Amino acid sequence: METTEQSHSAQFLDHQLQEIISLLEKQRIETTLVQRGPSVNHELIAAMLQNQHQARLQEKLILLHPADCAFILESLPLDKRQIVWNAIKSHHEGQILLEVSDAVRQTLISSMAAEELATVAGKLNTDEIADLAANLPKRTMLKILRSLNSEDRQHLNAILSYQETQVGALMDFGMITIRNDLNLKAIIAYIRRLGKLPSHTDKLFVVDQNNIVQGILPLQRLLTHLPSQQVAEVMVTDFVRFQIDQETAEAVRAFERYDLISAPVVDKQGKLQGRLCVDHILDFIREKSDEDLLSQAGVSEEEDLFSSVWKSARNRWGWLLINIATAFASTRIIGVFEDIILQLVALASLMPIIAAMGGNTGNQTSMLIIRSLALGQVTPSNVGRLIKKELKLAIINGVFIGLIMGLVSLVLYQDPALSAVMATAMFINLLVAVIFGLGIPLLRHQFGKDPAVGTSVILTAVTDSMGFFIFLGLASLFLIK
Repeated sequence: METTEQSHSAQFLDHQLQEIISLLEKQRIETTLVQRGPSVNHELIAAMLQNQHQARLQEKLILLHPADCAFILESLPLDKRQIVWNAIKSHHEGQILLEVSDAVRQTLISSMAAEELATVAGKLNTDEIADLAANLPKRTMLKILRSLNSEDRQHLNAILSYQETQVGALMDFGMITIRNDLNLKAIIAYIRRLGKLPSHTDKLFVVDQNNIVQGILPLQRLLTHLPSQQVAEVMVTDFVRFQIDQETAEAVRAFERYDLISAPVVDKQGKLQGRLCVDHILDFIREKSDEDLLSQAGVSEEEDLFSSVWKSARNRWGWLLINIATAFASTRIIGVFEDIILQLVALASLMPIIAAMGGNTGNQTSMLIIRSLALGQVTPSNVGRLIKKELKLAIINGVFIGLIMGLVSLVLYQDPALSAVMATAMFINLLVAVIFGLGIPLLRHQFGKDPAVGTSVILTAVTDSMGFFIFLGLASLFLIK
């Protein structure tokens, strides 16, 4: 296995990808030469070459971490991706499926038989199977459920019963529970008998006979206190715990605030249901970040970089059609004032400045609000003050930028009236941009929608249309006689 330092290196990943690509190209050339050669023993030679190709790829891929294999698969076109996927050893398949993006995972799963999928999933923990559940066919899920013992089946059903934005959907069951009447020596002996600790174990969970969490025992305390002391004497009773139906976004903020590695998940009665670990939190943050980044541009997170042209087109048509509609709306506004633009050509060169400044200002405000909503910093008690602050800032920026643009237009065109219209239009459009930059994400959040989805597209359309209308409307009133 390659070292962790190497695995995390961008240069290392790029080098591994290029080596895989070179191997695939060499295989293509060898296969082509065989096909063009004498027809004798074609099938035998082709089969031998295929086995050699598979062996070369396996030798290369077996040394890589599943996350590195996932990166390579995501970076390859569909045909080459399938060749590499077929070459990956079966004991790696499950972990790689967990690491790849949803879009790539779908392409890989679609090429696997139900029996093969059930075998691969059977080697995973219940929380890992739950991560794949949304992409697995129903027939495969039934096979997997039948193959699990009653406890694992109960755990899997528990995870799947919660929405993906709830803590219960991300918990796992790899925790160690202890009683408070034991001494530390007995706990140490118990751990030694286990042979190894579950990953990300930084604390043990102390429960009573009813499985209600009473406290936690950090491993640091286990090692630094006298073996004769009882758990009740050294355990921590003031600790972070999460309700099983709590929003994951709240848990993310708690993990960041308190530097958590793991924490217990409980039900309303305080009974231990599972644990939440930092690796699940990081995966959630990454997926949410990718989703928000793509949704701001109107691109579906389910789109594979190398998916078919038709599928990519369908994923992007929605917001593109909205863009077309808003663009036509903007042009109709310009068309209404066409005579005015013809009489004063300077308006044509100044219009884009008004629209661009409005778009930039609105996007600044909306990005701030979206980030604050994601961090839970916007609450019913402070939203009014936030709106007032942003509006005051919009007035100050509008006056400042308006004066600058007014002076610039005065220098360029030597027309005081045009300069005044430019300054006034800039002020009004910046104020409008901030109002919509605040309103769109706040309203979407209020109605339970993702505030990031489409906000940039809608905001740009509004600021363009309003910028043209305000500027040309003022010009028609004060410049054209």
